[in-house]
Amino acid sequence: MALRAIPIRRAGNRENLFMGGDRELVMFSGLLAAVLIFAAQDWLAAGFGAGAWCIALWTFRKMAKADPKMRFVYVRSRRYDAYYPPRATPFRDNTGTQGKQYT
Repeated sequence: MALRAIPIRRAGNRENLFMGGDRELVMFSGLLAAVLIFAAQDWLAAGFGAGAWCIALWTFRKMAKADPKMRFVYVRSRRYDAYYPPRATPFRDNTGTQGKQYT
């Protein structure tokens, strides 16, 4: 009996990128730049908003090139405690309040 081969398509495994960067970050930075440009209604603010968005887009492209899931990794790393005391034993009772006095 022959084994059944199921092809894994590239479209189902690609990261959700927009303009080369993380979709949510690129769109949110574009929104902030547009709000700055239209709220200030000044040529200087328009230049600053466009420049800030170009710098943000360049940064997000570099982030996505290094690791497309870098934003999720960073957000998850922020939830970790700063210090874990060396008290692990097989007989320890793990409660929800242990380790919170060190943060």
